[in-house]
Amino acid sequence: MIDIAEIVRQFAILAVPVLMAITFHEVAHGYVAYLLGDPTAKQAGRLTFNPIKHLDPIGALALFIVKIGWAKPVPVNPAYFSNPRQGMILVSLAGPVTNFVLAVCFALVFHALFWLFGQSASEQVIRVVQPVVYMAQAGVLVNIGLGIFNLLPVPPLDGSNILAGLLPPRYAQIYQQQSKYGFILLILLFLTGAVQKVIVPVIYGLASFLLPM
Repeated sequence: MIDIAEIVRQFAILAVPVLMAITFHEVAHGYVAYLLGDPTAKQAGRLTFNPIKHLDPIGALALFIVKIGWAKPVPVNPAYFSNPRQGMILVSLAGPVTNFVLAVCFALVFHALFWLFGQSASEQVIRVVQPVVYMAQAGVLVNIGLGIFNLLPVPPLDGSNILAGLLPPRYAQIYQQQSKYGFILLILLFLTGAVQKVIVPVIYGLASFLLPM
């Protein structure tokens, strides 16, 4: 039997971390591109912290379910960059790096709450603080998950642009020509359980350095 109350509770805890993870990730991409001379994201209205502008329904659902997902890609035109290959590497790294920074920030909130309230807190205070503690834990996991997943060298994830920028131009062109198969590969990774079996343990392993697991 489906526990509606538990689903609502999980949604309430995950909503803020998921929306923050997605929004900050995409704004970071667009802002670094803008700093490098590309106004495309700004002109498309994507340099905004309104999460609706960045949501990909399937990617957001995946984040809620398995703590791994993606957002709607920010448009980037590397032709504006003085060094397009280097520029794309920096733009692509900006999203995952931002997620890792957010994970640390959520971990700091988690530890600050324990330091401020700890075992001496009254039952009433615990009832108020506990949801925020759970939210901070979720924020660590979701942001590490989004950061790690997007570093996979599978188009259209950020890792594919990073790898393309590091490969010799000839091999990068061949690699990028296979991008049309990227989404199919992502679906296969989920359906075969490869993501859950390989990446999820890595996420929890990294999170254990920030939180008591």
